[in-house]
Amino acid sequence: MSRASRARHIAAAAAYGGGIGAAGVGAAGLVGYGLLKAEARLARRIVGKPFEGAPDDSDVYGSGLGRPVELVVLGDSLAAGMGCDNRFQTIGGVLATGVSALAGRPVRLTNRAEIGGESSWLAGQVDRALQACTHPDVAVVTIGGNDVTHRIDRTESVRDLADAVARLREAGAEVVVGTCPDLGTIEPVAQPLKAIMRRWSRDLAAAQTVAVVEAGGRTVSLGDLLSNDFLSQPDQMFSHDRFHPSPAGYARAAAAMLPSVCAALGLWAGETDRAPDRLRGESVDPVSVAAGRAVSRPGTEVSPADVGGRGHGPRGRWAKLLRRRRPDGPPDAEEVDDDATAHALATGS
Repeated sequence: MSRASRARHIAAAAAYGGGIGAAGVGAAGLVGYGLLKAEARLARRIVGKPFEGAPDDSDVYGSGLGRPVELVVLGDSLAAGMGCDNRFQTIGGVLATGVSALAGRPVRLTNRAEIGGESSWLAGQVDRALQACTHPDVAVVTIGGNDVTHRIDRTESVRDLADAVARLREAGAEVVVGTCPDLGTIEPVAQPLKAIMRRWSRDLAAAQTVAVVEAGGRTVSLGDLLSNDFLSQPDQMFSHDRFHPSPAGYARAAAAMLPSVCAALGLWAGETDRAPDRLRGESVDPVSVAAGRAVSRPGTEVSPADVGGRGHGPRGRWAKLLRRRRPDGPPDAEEVDDDATAHALATGS
């Protein structure tokens, strides 16, 4: 089964009820759980002591005339800014500063993300965010890593995310979701767990994309955004726990999401509703196909689209795939390759 098919299946199960098992039922069948648990324990010993918290970045950023742009941030430790020294270094702080500069208006940031957050935590976060900010202009969500490491049922994770997006859209917010990062790129994780985690992460990211677009939001693939930098500049891009990004790493993640946030707010002339450029590898596809392509290219945006005035085609919801940020290099090999690698490493074939 291709990644697009798996993503469509997971998202459909999330939308219509039922489940298909924990995050790694299929892949984990390739190896014994004992081996996976042993590798996970080893990775936890290698990873440095976690940070105790994150800076409180809920505040007003920038200046200018007019009503402040209302920005809400939800999700996990990535959204909270674990490992940052001050509010200006978090993803929310960087986004708020950038949006203010482009809009010529102040930005009021309301951050309700939580360290250790799973998708099931989003309902409470949305409650608290809408109590503090009843009419957000845009909401940014990063979630999924803890769902993978805790082997949460993917259909439950996707359902919780879709519900949160739907509620935020009902409140009038544009929604931009940074999909699950590729946990197979974390250096302390050894093989074969590294390959398995890569597949789990990418499958969840693709399913998240399908569900978010169906709910009226847009996604930005975080994928293995920092992997090359980890190899070449580990001391600069990752914090001393060797797991969470450093301030420079957070800035890199925020830079990948900023174009989509600004486009959602209509701040970039020519970028808000532009047509795909096939020379950049952009296209309009069924959402499951776009989702499968996006996970292998960090910074890729997927959003709802219409074809001939229709939002749905024979293969489901239409989606527009855009690469708003400059690509760092050639795309990954076909998505099936990581599944084959996981199988080969796990079985020794």
